Amino acid sequence: MTSSSQASEAKEEIKPWIRRFGRFGYMAKGAVYGIVGVLAFMAAIGVGGKTTGTSGMLRSLAGVPFGEILLWLVGIGLIGYIVWDFIKAIKNPQNKGAISRIGYAVSGVIYGALAFNAIKIAMNAGSSSGNSEQTMSAKLLSQPFGQWIIGAIGVIIIGYGLYELFTGVTGRFMKKFKIGQMDRHEQNVARKSGKMGLTARGVVLGLIGYFFVQTALTANPDQAKGLDGALSELAQKPHGQWILGVVALGLILYGVYQIIRGRHEHMSFGKIK
Repeated sequence: MTSSSQASEAKEEIKPWIRRFGRFGYMAKGAVYGIVGVLAFMAAIGVGGKTTGTSGMLRSLAGVPFGEILLWLVGIGLIGYIVWDFIKAIKNPQNKGAISRIGYAVSGVIYGALAFNAIKIAMNAGSSSGNSEQTMSAKLLSQPFGQWIIGAIGVIIIGYGLYELFTGVTGRFMKKFKIGQMDRHEQNVARKSGKMGLTARGVVLGLIGYFFVQTALTANPDQAKGLDGALSELAQKPHGQWILGVVALGLILYGVYQIIRGRHEHMSFGKIK
């Protein structure tokens, strides 16, 4: 098969609307983290917000005017992000290794649960009560080798947090963008929002992973905490409100970074951009 026929086959296999749907997915993910960051920043400065995770953010969003419409947009948008994650895991258009492909699949599952929750709340079907991380940990602890599994999850989360921290500090994330199609202002916004956003998310992921490791060591599911728990823990440290405010701003900028990714990221299949 010639290279031209292979490119033609790729064009037939992957439709342009899938890439557009994936870009919308990045923007939806950015909106989720941006809203979480805004709520946390409001809590830090004492104007009525609260430290909450993604599920709590969805419940808060349901209470605002046109909240159900926004939830539908977030839920459908995240489905686009999930589709792109699974394409990266299965078709491997970026020629990544096995570990990265597994990571994309796990990400797809995690955001799949979030999308399902958003649509469920939008349909007024309610939402599961309680801390989902604690519920998952309690189920795992009841299984053989459950503590080892939880500990491994914690180590993986810490490792990914360190990777995001490293990527943010070094600015390597800029390789993801089609720089030639961005003007100077867009490049500056992408670079600054990515640096602080990825650094902040790396710190938060490190804390979440630490809580999972603590759960494994103590066999106490109450030790497991998600994004809301990590933000609350930061707020309780010395000068915690200031720390929380900085991290919250970082999460807002992480949301901005994801929105810019939706517009300018390389999303190629073979020779198709």
